[in-house]
Amino acid sequence: MARVTLTGPDLDGLEIPAPAASVRLLIPSPGTDDLVIPTWNGNEFLLAGGDRPIIRTFTPRYLRPDGPELDLDIVLHELGATSDWVRRAESGDRAAVSGTGRGYQIDDAASGYLLAGDQTAIPAISQLLEHLPHTVPAVVIIEIVAPDAEQELPQHPNQTVQWVVLDEDDPPGSALVPAVTATSIRPGTRVWAAGEAASMHRIRRHLFDELTMARSDATVRGYWKHGR
Repeated sequence: MARVTLTGPDLDGLEIPAPAASVRLLIPSPGTDDLVIPTWNGNEFLLAGGDRPIIRTFTPRYLRPDGPELDLDIVLHELGATSDWVRRAESGDRAAVSGTGRGYQIDDAASGYLLAGDQTAIPAISQLLEHLPHTVPAVVIIEIVAPDAEQELPQHPNQTVQWVVLDEDDPPGSALVPAVTATSIRPGTRVWAAGEAASMHRIRRHLFDELTMARSDATVRGYWKHGR
């Protein structure tokens, strides 16, 4: 994972009203360093000629208004336009940001929290740990691709953290989903989960169909799709 810091006067006025919110990052198209702002056609953003721009969604990890500066923590994949851009990015390179999208509204009346996700969810989980009430337990389950991918998380006085390692040949979620389904969820617990879309579908089915959890008690978000 790499941290990218964006700065510039156009960030003035950007706010993060709630943890686990989102921003959209626009970067130059492959083969060029020129940043072209696309046009909204009522259905999607398009560049001149009909090409789609490279726009990806990330958690705004830190916002420092005095800069202003915005930190994005981005998982680096072997292939991918954003990963390639991050690896070659230098000071002065241009990008654009829009947002912020909706964050997570913390329920102070919850008896506890279960936070689960893969590496792409670490920035949002970190923010949630910084905002959860200190009086309730927080169970954290994170799937990583290798043992050395563990990261230092914000300290919550009642947190329990479980890192589960994905075997090299297994699809995403193969370690995360069994860990979540094996976790006892007490009445009054709120669940927040995010990661690969197919694995989130399995977690959603476990929570809502098997445990019959109220949909208002769980937020499950597909951040990305395996193979795309």
